[in-house]
Amino acid sequence: MATDNNMEYDEAQAVKFIRDYMPADKRDLYDDDEIINIIDMIWDYYEDNGLLEISADYDDDDQSPELPDIIKYVKKMLAKDKLAVVDVDDVHYIVEGELAYEKSIGALED
Repeated sequence: MATDNNMEYDEAQAVKFIRDYMPADKRDLYDDDEIINIIDMIWDYYEDNGLLEISADYDDDDQSPELPDIIKYVKKMLAKDKLAVVDVDDVHYIVEGELAYEKSIGALED
């Protein structure tokens, strides 16, 4: 995770970005709260894996979120969330959209 963001993270903008990122037939299947729930799971993954902590000897190559690991984590969390309505087959659109948003604001490097 990069430390000097070009822009500040904005949850509402993230949701809009993710909707625009998703295929047209998927964009309106889920309300904002469902997308935010997935975003929260992604950030929980970051926290659980030490990706939000920056140490003095931090190297950008040391830690970066791995898409398959994040998707697996989110699917596992969705299985535990009895109120969640996001289809597990659509999780990757939301996760990929969130990572693309983070990259677009400079919060995540290539």
